[in-house]
Amino acid sequence: MHIDFDNSYARLPDRFYARQDPVPVAAPRLIALNTALADLLGLDAKALAEPDGVAILAGNKIAPGSLPIAMAYAGHQFGHFTPQLGDGRANLLGEVIGRDGVRRDIQLKGAGRTPFSRGGDGRAALGPVLREYVVSEAMAALGIPTTRSLAAVFSGEPVQREQMQPGAVLTRVASSHIRVGSFQYFAARGDVEGLRLLADCAMARHYPQAGSYLAFLDAVVGAQAFLVAQWLLIGFIHGVMNTDNCSIAGETIDYGPCAFMEAYDAGTVFSSIDHYGRYAYANQPKIALWNLSRLAETLLPLIDPDQEKALPQAEAVLMQFGPRFEDAYLGGLRRKIGLSGTHGGDDSLTQDFLKLLAEHGVDFTQGFRALAAAADGELWVRALFGDGSDFDRWAARWRQRREQGAALDGAALRLINPIYIPRNHLIAAAITAAEAGDFTPFEELCAVLRHPFDEQPGRERYARPAEEHERVQVTFCGT
Repeated sequence: MHIDFDNSYARLPDRFYARQDPVPVAAPRLIALNTALADLLGLDAKALAEPDGVAILAGNKIAPGSLPIAMAYAGHQFGHFTPQLGDGRANLLGEVIGRDGVRRDIQLKGAGRTPFSRGGDGRAALGPVLREYVVSEAMAALGIPTTRSLAAVFSGEPVQREQMQPGAVLTRVASSHIRVGSFQYFAARGDVEGLRLLADCAMARHYPQAGSYLAFLDAVVGAQAFLVAQWLLIGFIHGVMNTDNCSIAGETIDYGPCAFMEAYDAGTVFSSIDHYGRYAYANQPKIALWNLSRLAETLLPLIDPDQEKALPQAEAVLMQFGPRFEDAYLGGLRRKIGLSGTHGGDDSLTQDFLKLLAEHGVDFTQGFRALAAAADGELWVRALFGDGSDFDRWAARWRQRREQGAALDGAALRLINPIYIPRNHLIAAAITAAEAGDFTPFEELCAVLRHPFDEQPGRERYARPAEEHERVQVTFCGT
């Protein structure tokens, strides 16, 4: 088994990480292997599925060229700062340059204790591993910037959470694992040289066009504004937007208590640990800006040694988050209702459709997907909205606007609004079955979600919202 590693992060000074090999598991067994992703990374999927490959994916064997490390970082968790967090159960095996020329990390989650474990067991339970595999790959298929899942391996040993659960290891792939919390780690120590080395690393890797640290901040602000807009456009709720879960690369990272909204409600919260709705669906843009403000604070010494000069420059960049988010979000909403141009009144038209969804408790994904049928003249869409009269009034304005031109037809709308998302009850059912030894529901769910925009005959149940008895009201963090 050969992996062509090129480990740039491991060449940074040793205060950036702890050298740490994965801790072997008892009896590794392959659950899932993402062969398409393996091919993109230039890896031999067939060899990865063999015993030696599975041993690498489980952490039982170190591949030649790998320099395993646990990364150091800090972070604000629900607004409270912790100066040292770090990879408490993750192990960065190394970096590879894929067939597309992009450098990516290969990391194991659930790889055992590290110096950053803070008393934890360093392991991952099967359920959260499968959840991250399903959701991250679904996000990729939906076109949302995200970390990816290369493999899931059954560990053959239990882990203790609320109760004993089967253990597993996830192989995660990311453009990098550099986070806002990575910068906070060095800022908390007054380590300006460490900040400079980290910023130079992140700029070279993600934003080589940025010619200054201020331009770097601007690039991260733009990437996060776009990312969070995409979350809202598909009804995604991250659930734990701490600064250590905010990627500098602008990717969705750390799928803990995440979920997809069904009945539209801007205040929706699923996370069991988000008691006050800090990370509710509609709060995500302002939390992203809050996180970016924490990043800006760390970069002030690099922007200008004179803080009185650096601060207004950083603030001016942060002020651009709102307009960038609004452009991405409102533009996306216009496309979701089938408008490709911009006319006066478009934004009120989109917001009024969201109000319709909320007032009638309509499923977010189904509601937007139904507009493709409405654009084709189908009348059944009215039935989603009570007696249909409220929809009729909105649709009259919608059709009048569409007659003005720059409108998308039903076929185009079906390429924008998915029919399949990783619904909470389907993930829960797949996890329950897997914990009992049956991985068929997990495999079938993954297969459906690879093609979220295509109607798949015989798989209608994957498109419908949960019935009352199926609803998942609370999701949990894997730790």
